[in-house]
Amino acid sequence: MADAQPLLMLDNVSKRFGGLRAVSDMNLTVGQGELRCLIGPNGAGKSTIFKLIMGFERPTSGTIAFGGDRIDGWPTWKRARQGLSIKMQIPGVYPELSVQDNMRVAAQNHVASHEMAESIRGLLARVGLDGLAGEQVKNLSHGQQQWLEIGMALSAKPKLLLLDEPTAGMGPGETEATARIVESLNADGMAILVIEHDMAFIRRIARTVTVMNLGKLFAEGTITEIEANQDVTDIYLGRS
Repeated sequence: MADAQPLLMLDNVSKRFGGLRAVSDMNLTVGQGELRCLIGPNGAGKSTIFKLIMGFERPTSGTIAFGGDRIDGWPTWKRARQGLSIKMQIPGVYPELSVQDNMRVAAQNHVASHEMAESIRGLLARVGLDGLAGEQVKNLSHGQQQWLEIGMALSAKPKLLLLDEPTAGMGPGETEATARIVESLNADGMAILVIEHDMAFIRRIARTVTVMNLGKLFAEGTITEIEANQDVTDIYLGRS
């Protein structure tokens, strides 16, 4: 059950790039231990929201709070130390390095040296990569590389994990395995916010769904409520 105070709260957040408003007066909350999906057509502003949360971009107006602290002026590293972590849509692995070395790079600022080996073993097991620590990343399947990135994001010991299209390019088997990873992490109390276009995956994991369109909050509800919303159907079909 979510605490009374949200873990993450965006209050009337807007972001302009020159004359273009990418996000407009966006309100979003994620509770302690919540699993929420953020969906919408291409260009809706979803990835910009993630960049604003992590500090890769700063809001033009509005506030962002995490764990009760206002963070919209904080640098990215401080947000990570506070418990925010992200798996980006664009791959961020080092293909020529081993799985273990990729994990070590990600964990070096978050895990003590004497705990590193045990921490890496545990995280690789969590994302289905146990036994592959010595494998070069370039030899992994696409899905395995995506899971490695999740493992790398977990090395920061996040309270809130942001996943930007974690099943992009996956087949049904890998997508199902990803759903199990997400559900397992959430069952252990980790809050997770997921951007995804695969509605079968959303249907599989969603508790609460937030819909964006044209940079704004468009609708919120359960997956059943969202799929029954004709206005949501219309924006995906380009009618609105």
